[in-house]
Parts: sequence; C-alpha cells; structure tokens
Amino acid sequence: MAIHVQLLRIVPDRVQFRPLTIPLQKNAKGRYIDVTPTTRHMKESAPISDLGPDSVAQITPELRKLLADVFALYLKTKNFHWHVAGVHFRDFHLLLDEQATQILAMTDAIAERARKLGGTTLHSVGEIAKYQRIRDNNEERVPARNMLAELCADNQALTRHLRAAHQICEEHHDVATNSLIEAWIDETERRAWFLSQILQEP
Repeated sequence: MAIHVQLLRIVPDRVQFRPLTIPLQKNAKGRYIDVTPTTRHMKESAPISDLGPDSVAQITPELRKLLADVFALYLKTKNFHWHVAGVHFRDFHLLLDEQATQILAMTDAIAERARKLGGTTLHSVGEIAKYQRIRDNNEERVPARNMLAELCADNQALTRHLRAAHQICEEHHDVATNSLIEAWIDETERRAWFLSQILQEP
C-alpha cells in the first residue's frame, strides 16, 4: 500500500506543490508505518559476515552464553577477591584480582565478535542470569580454600564451554572466532593450573 501526498514548498512570490509517494505497511497492531528504504530494519541490509546467516545463527548464541559465563566468573572471582581471609590473605587477594582482570578483558572481545558477525549479544544483567551456566555464590562467608577450589572448577567448566564453542565455529569455518577462543582456552587453563597447584598444599 502507498499514499500519495503533495509537499508544499513556498518560494518567493509563489507556492509550489511537489508530488511524493510514501510506501506504507501494516504492522502487527494494525497500524500503517513508513517502510521507505531509509527506515527499514537493519536485517534487510547487506550481511556483515560472509559466513552466511545460518552460520551466524549457530555461532552467536554460543558467544552469548560464553559472555554470560565470563561475566559470572568475573563477578565471582571479584567476590572472592574482596572477601578472602586467612593467613594467605595477601597472596590470594592479589592472585584473584589478577585473574579477575584477565577474565574481564575477555568480555568486550566476545561481545564485539558477535557484532562483527552481524549477530547480537547480551543486553542486560537479566540476560546474564538467563544464559549463564556458571553458578553464583551468594554465601556470606566462604573458607579461602573452598573459594579457590570453586574457582578452579569454574575455570575448568569454562574451558569445556570454550571447546564446545570452538567445535561449532570449526564446523562453520569461522577461523577468526576460533583463534580468539584458542587464546582464551590457554588463559583459562592457566588460571585453573595456578589454583589447582595452590590446593596441593596440605
């Protein structure tokens, strides 16, 4: 459907009318909206990635879940950094702060990779809670050793999630995302290694 209107233009000593056609489309609420090319949804524009829409549809949900997991692990690591206590306070406090900084650095890269592919990423804290697979710890007090053991297990879980995402990216020939994931696996394994070695103490 389209409507035809006359645009009024006033110039010195005379009035001009210029015909204009505006295409309209009925939306779900039964209202007519302007659907000229400049106002159409971005999904009708050229795709950003050459991987194809099916590949993007498979990869970006994995990145969204990874981002939720990374945010959850970051906050838990900072939580334990703030609340750790005991004879090894200084060492554990500094170690967890270092690990949290490394984890936080992953977040922007994950989100921007999804956007580079033409997909979307997390929008809110609510979506983090919806997609995260790493559980929160809301306990008021946690012994230092239990903190390290839990973070070690969480980093190992994140490694498994990263490998699963790597497999999906490999199936769709997304070498750029896989190169990032491989670096994150190495970092995550290193964090788990450090934590596991500390737990070797009697």
